[in-house]
Order: sequence, then structure tokens, then C-alpha cells
Amino acid sequence: MTDNPSFILRGVEDVVFDQLPIPTIRDDEVLIAVKKTGICGSDVHFYAEGRIGSYIVEKPMVLGHESAGVITQVGPKVKHLRPGDRVALEPGENCRVCHDCKRGKYELCPDIIFAAAPPTHGTLSRYYRLPADLCYRLPDHLTLEDGAMMEPLSVGVHAVSNIAAFKANQSIVVLGAGPVGLLCMAVAKALGASRIIAVDIVESRLEFAKNYAATATYLPPKLEPGEAQTTYSERNARLFREQLGIEDRGPGAIDLVVDASGAPVSIQTGVHIVRPGGTFVQVGMGNPDVSIPITQLTFKEVTLKGSFRYGPGDYELAVALVSQGKIDLKPLVTHRFSFEQSIEAFKATRAGRSEDGKPVIKAIISGPDVSPADL
Repeated sequence: MTDNPSFILRGVEDVVFDQLPIPTIRDDEVLIAVKKTGICGSDVHFYAEGRIGSYIVEKPMVLGHESAGVITQVGPKVKHLRPGDRVALEPGENCRVCHDCKRGKYELCPDIIFAAAPPTHGTLSRYYRLPADLCYRLPDHLTLEDGAMMEPLSVGVHAVSNIAAFKANQSIVVLGAGPVGLLCMAVAKALGASRIIAVDIVESRLEFAKNYAATATYLPPKLEPGEAQTTYSERNARLFREQLGIEDRGPGAIDLVVDASGAPVSIQTGVHIVRPGGTFVQVGMGNPDVSIPITQLTFKEVTLKGSFRYGPGDYELAVALVSQGKIDLKPLVTHRFSFEQSIEAFKATRAGRSEDGKPVIKAIISGPDVSPADL
């Protein structure tokens, strides 16, 4: 059967709607009718550039991986889900037998099959199949849009709760106030942060962050003509401390810095800002080769960690935090598009604003057959 309309990337800015076969599920899998899909920065990179690092689009590929939907079919070994269940999709199928999978770090699995990571098809189709244990039932009071947002929220949960082991009454600086940065702030707030400082070069993003989860914001100065990045970062860190009363040590110091920007000067500034013995987590992807103030890192005994996607327990915690009302995802969804408007949705996300001038934080695309009952 091929009644499976899909949004397919063939090359740079070359996308089409076409039919694909309906996936056949195995005994431990489910088939999901995809109802809501958010657009991620990685989707836009593939659309606009045809690659991210070593991931290169070499043959047609369905885009999308931030999704929720309704189960239409279950394999005979699936006991905890049934047709009609509304679920959030964790879009990475790991091998389950390698060293990393067996030690509870399946996000590092070398054989992971991740939606919309070339050459694997993504979720912007009528149907998508997944192992049943990677589908998370949504409580009745949560929407399918909430379900689609569980994917980027799980990235924030992984960085702040899992990798950084953030605790109540600690302070955090988040560099970059895009969707992932905002969700890192939301997780920190839900976990009882004493202070949440948002940093971005776009004032409108800082305004949104202040109204959403941040307790304070910081707008960095512009780079001066001829100023080296490292010199700028030191100047920026000094100004940062002065403006917000950040101390080197004690209650006024910064326990955790999360960089969600990938910008070299942000990373360098973050190392200068974090307290001695503090933690720095890199979640944003940008320039693959960044110079960091290694002496600062050494003298302060800063714990430097990378954070990649999400791992065991992250989706469950994401669903719980939203279900309990500790995180509200609805303000982040600024734009909604039908399946037929997918190209328009990608263009708006890439531009950072829709044609009416409204800034885009998160755009959601509905599936091909969305009805009011599916919401």
C-alpha cells in the first residue's frame, strides 16, 4: 500500500510531496498516524544546505522528527499500547546490544537509526513506524502539539537534568534563547533554579525569555572593529558580571552554564562566567572548531560536558513536567501550518519570521489527515 503522502527533500531547497509505501511493522513495533510535527534547526539545515557535518543528503529523504500522533496498528508483542492511543515519538531507534546501549547511554549508539538523519526517512508523512517502547502515551489533558514538543523538551531535560545533574537552588546561565535554550531555562525553573539568566543578541528573544522562564537577561555588546574573539569574550564576561552582579564564588556565582548557541564567543564567555568547580554543558551546534580559554577551564576545575539528543528517562521526565504543570509548552508554538503548507513553514522558520513579520519560535505542521478530534 502506498497511501502515505510525505514531504520529501531531494536536494538543497528542492522538496516535493509524494507517496511512499506504508511502513510494515515488526512484532514489537507500532504504526503511528502522525498528526503534529515541529520544525527543528537540523531540518532547516538539511533543507537549506543539504548537510550537517558528515550527515549529507545524497538521496531523497522525508524531513521531520519532532512528532506526535495516534497509534493505528500494534505488533503482537506490544502489550502496553493499543490503537487510538495518543503518543509522543522518540525518533531514534538504537541497536540495544552495543556497549553504549547496555550501559544506559543509548544516545551514543553508533548504529542508531534517527529520523531525518540521512539516509533515514523522517516523520513528515501520514504514517511512521517505531518500536513500541519509543512511544510515550500522552495524558488526556495534554494536546498532540504538546506531544510534538516533547522531543525538543527532552533535549533540554537531557542537558540540564541528566548531563548537568542540576539541582534546586542552583543558578544557571543559558547562552542562546532559541527553542532549545528556552526549554533548558524551563527545565531549570521546573527543577527549582534560584536564578536563570538568558543571553542572546536578539532583544525580542530576550524579552520572550524574561516572560517565559528567565529571571534576568543579558544583551552582549557588539564586537569592536579589529577586536579578536578571545579579547571580546573577556570584555563581554566582565560587562556581564558588572551588569548582573555576578560573583566569582558563593551564592552570587553561576553554578551551570549551558550553551545553546554554538557561537564561539558565547562558548568562550561561558567558560569565563561559570564559577570555580562549576559545570559547562555544550548543547548547541555551530562551528565545529572552537578555541576555548583552557587556562580558565583548568584553574577553575570546570566540568565541561557535551549533551547530545536524549537518553533513558528523558522523555518520561519531559512528559511528567508538562503533565504536572511545571512546564508550559504552548507559548513556544508561535506558528501553525497545514501539511500542504510545509514549504511555507520551512521558509518561515529559516527566515526567523513569517510573512506577516511575526518572529518564529516553533512552527508546527499538522499531518495530512488532522481533524479537530485529533487535537
